[in-house]
Amino acid sequence: MADIVPAQNPNLSKAVDAIQAGQLVAFGTETVYGLGGDATNSEAVAKIYAAKGRPSFNPLISHIDSTCHAFDLAEATLMAQQLADDYWPGPMTLILNKRSDCPVADLATAGLDTIALRVPMKPEARQFLQMVACPIAAPSANRSGRISPTKASHVMEELGDCPDLAMILDTGMADDGIESTVIDARGDAPVILRPGSITATMIGCSTGIMPIAAGKDIISPGQLASHYAPSKPVALNITSANDGDIMIGFGAIQGQANLNLSPRGDLTEAAANLYDMMRRADDMVGKRIVIAPIPQDGLGVAIQDRLQRAAADRD
Repeated sequence: MADIVPAQNPNLSKAVDAIQAGQLVAFGTETVYGLGGDATNSEAVAKIYAAKGRPSFNPLISHIDSTCHAFDLAEATLMAQQLADDYWPGPMTLILNKRSDCPVADLATAGLDTIALRVPMKPEARQFLQMVACPIAAPSANRSGRISPTKASHVMEELGDCPDLAMILDTGMADDGIESTVIDARGDAPVILRPGSITATMIGCSTGIMPIAAGKDIISPGQLASHYAPSKPVALNITSANDGDIMIGFGAIQGQANLNLSPRGDLTEAAANLYDMMRRADDMVGKRIVIAPIPQDGLGVAIQDRLQRAAADRD
């Protein structure tokens, strides 16, 4: 059983040793907790897939401590540089073409010629990345398709018994509480592959070009139709609950809600609470989880994206 330990020395040094030995380390970022392994070590990457039960065609994000080191791995474009200048470190992942000498394992990029890169903002995460001095492949630290973790205790619930998980670095609750915006920055216009807190408007302000719609090919994390799913069925845009329903509200709603993402109708608060409340609802006695309507602007687009994936039919 992995231990939850504060993200400070000597635990950070022990975490570095674990990564270099091919083990996994879970750590918190400003978005969600990640399940990290050496992205250049195919065996370590395979352990990530095995721990999560993750489809091999779904690429992993490689986390790096700085923009400079990120662009050592990928071919920077003017658009990528503009976005990096404005939003790195932060909750943004860029999709770029790999350099010919990129050391990241093909397994981490699902055999693609592209790579997903992020420089996180959380100080403890960046310190860990600086100390380990290699790109860390780190999808969310949960079983594939399950609700993403925003607390160290969530990781323990999901993966605490994983034999390859050396430790869980506790950085407190995730500040954003929702995964990073994923942007394909290779072409003439930015393409949002996964919505997040870096919105389309923000991307347009940075690059001078508004994002265009994504295609259907899976080239980045977060593009599977059914994802972030609890064990109970999920219904969206529900204004009142039936018997046997577990109601998650938003703002001032009619009737009685078991939980409320943000009683004052704040989308940032709702994003931060989303996964924690989905987990709590999944643990309650009831037949299904029903969720109140979420405004479709700004961060609400990303929240609705996660909810639609949670509600998608599963085999």
